Amino acid sequence: MVNEEVTHLFKALSHPIRVDILDLLKKGPLSTGEVSEHFDVSRYAVMKHLKILEDVHLIVIRRQSRTRLNFLNIIPLQEMYNRWVSKYESKLSTSLTSLKTKLEAGGTKRMKLDISSFQIEQQIDINAPLERVFHSLVNDINDWWEFRFEENNSHITFDSKIGGLFMENWEDGQGAIWGTVLYYKENEEIRLQGLLGMQGAVNSHYGYRLESNGESTTVKLSHSAVGLLDPNWEEAHSNGWSLLLNNLKIHVEKP
Repeated sequence: MVNEEVTHLFKALSHPIRVDILDLLKKGPLSTGEVSEHFDVSRYAVMKHLKILEDVHLIVIRRQSRTRLNFLNIIPLQEMYNRWVSKYESKLSTSLTSLKTKLEAGGTKRMKLDISSFQIEQQIDINAPLERVFHSLVNDINDWWEFRFEENNSHITFDSKIGGLFMENWEDGQGAIWGTVLYYKENEEIRLQGLLGMQGAVNSHYGYRLESNGESTTVKLSHSAVGLLDPNWEEAHSNGWSLLLNNLKIHVEKP
């Protein structure tokens, strides 16, 4: 994150309405009209605030039919955290807020499951050509995919074909499946089905779309889940995806 990006990010966060909008979107995506209903200002003013947040990538826009949905994108905040905070914290303390810790907490106490759903939309810009980013996304996944079911003797593999398995391999033929490839188009898009640490009656799909922006590449992440969900799973996965996409960016951009 360069100084100019940091400056724009701080400016975007300097207005209380924009901070309140991010707090609203933390609970789930909202249309522009739904966001406007929470503020005693004109719809036009709210749209200007949303545009400022979109310009610094704190929100991403996805359209469903004729409706524009605004999604919280926490990756710029994660990048700011990495720059200003994480240097002064140990790896262990950082991991206490990670996806794995939150998911594994369910093993020590009974989880409350409700029939619900969530949808996560995030994106990140990586300063590298599209082909290089896609190659790292698939072939270097063991280097940037941080989460493991087993800490020791664990290796992550990605079989890049339809029906291929995104797996964590242990010793003696043991392991776990993180996802199964449902759609694969080289240098463009990957879609998978997998629980990603969730348990039970859950239908979970996630995928990556890559778009070239000259010498840089935008990676767009979508993850939807429906079924018997623990209320903490959405926040845990949102934070987890932010961390993983930042790991990918750091891995690709390293000298």
